[in-house]
Amino acid sequence: MATPSSLDPLVKEMLYIAVSVTNGCGYCVHSHTAAARAKGMTDAQHAELLAIIALAGKTNQLATALQLPVDAAFDADRS
Repeated sequence: MATPSSLDPLVKEMLYIAVSVTNGCGYCVHSHTAAARAKGMTDAQHAELLAIIALAGKTNQLATALQLPVDAAFDADRS
């Protein structure tokens, strides 16, 4: 987190929150949420982040359950 980056420190913390939610790590969710709030994350941003995490998780589950093939336009293995 301390190394120079082209990503804003708040964006990094929000990414850490998303990964922590996905991995089910309560400790990390709380610590990165506190760090993001300290870097200026608003209640509205937090709510939107959680909505995006929830939607992404559900659509990933649905795509997995339906065994959807990767669209050719997005398939990195098809060169």
